[in-house]
Amino acid sequence: MMTSADRIAWVRLSSVYLPLDTPVSDAKVLTGRQRPMTEIAFLFAEIGTEQGHEGIGFGYSKRAGGPGQYAHAKEIAKDLVGEDPNDIARLWDKLVWAGASVGRSGLAVQAIAAVDIALWDMKAKRAGLPLAKLLGAHRDSVRCYNTSGGFLHAPVQQVMDNATAALERGIGGIKIKIGQPDTRADLARVTAVREHLGADVPLMVDANQQWDRASAHRMGRALEAYELVWIEEPLDAYDHEGHAALATALDTPIATGEMLTSVGEHAELIRARGADIIQPDAPRIGGVTPFLRLAALAGHERLQLAPHFAMEIHLHLAAAYPAEPWVEHFEWLEPLFNERLEIRDGRMIVPQRPGLGITMSEQAAKWTAERYTT
Repeated sequence: MMTSADRIAWVRLSSVYLPLDTPVSDAKVLTGRQRPMTEIAFLFAEIGTEQGHEGIGFGYSKRAGGPGQYAHAKEIAKDLVGEDPNDIARLWDKLVWAGASVGRSGLAVQAIAAVDIALWDMKAKRAGLPLAKLLGAHRDSVRCYNTSGGFLHAPVQQVMDNATAALERGIGGIKIKIGQPDTRADLARVTAVREHLGADVPLMVDANQQWDRASAHRMGRALEAYELVWIEEPLDAYDHEGHAALATALDTPIATGEMLTSVGEHAELIRARGADIIQPDAPRIGGVTPFLRLAALAGHERLQLAPHFAMEIHLHLAAAYPAEPWVEHFEWLEPLFNERLEIRDGRMIVPQRPGLGITMSEQAAKWTAERYTT
């Protein structure tokens, strides 16, 4: 095997806790399955080589799992030292095997994600290219929609005001949360937002897995009149057959996938034809390397793509997907970085900075609870 002269010299891991200004609630909170979200745990990985090249990546966990991701990453990071940083696929496999006893999905690969993303960031920087261009971009901007303004803890008037502000900022679509115990309240919420936006603004809804199959079919039929871009997670994330039945029965596309934690789980969803629009999350499935494997599967099946959360990463990956995708806008992560993404005419612009185009802010350093260097 050919090797380069450079080698990984060090890996630095940081456990960072981002506080949220307001406790956040979706349907999982209203149905008693989760508590409101008050912070997000981030695992940052910074990697440096003997020749002085560096890369940065991150993963995250909501409500629980952050300490576990950080602990597992500390266990396996030392296996990168002395390796060629260009051999990203091989290194991903090496790290999976280093933690083989805890499996190849969930927290195990989420601990790898930050490192994998950092290696891709480094490779793109060495090439002097944005990550999207290194991967082979199909476009220089991606349609974007806002989610952060549409949660259920916000009264409907505030949701409408948030939607107006998002559109004025240049964001192209609006997603709101539904899935409340009272479906009439959901329909009233969707009606109010659709009337506020008008017929031409793309509108999506997200039930966060809170319906059973019968309720999902009834609500799906009721929602047809609103001409939604998609209905997201109407059923349990692993009910692929139920999602497939909805996708067949309804005119409105079905979107799901954000809660799946490996390429294998997504492959089962695709095999069942359980989604019109697939919503993978690179940090949740193990980084850029597995995301590219999944994108190839989804592209072969002519599925639409709308990656979940982490727009700083997913903008690049969406730009490299063959079919026109969507990327999700959350401003929550902005304090972690020195840079801001440009949004214009309904689209998020791929930055021209090399790599991901992000650097950690001083505020991120202040929110760092633990740090480890190999």
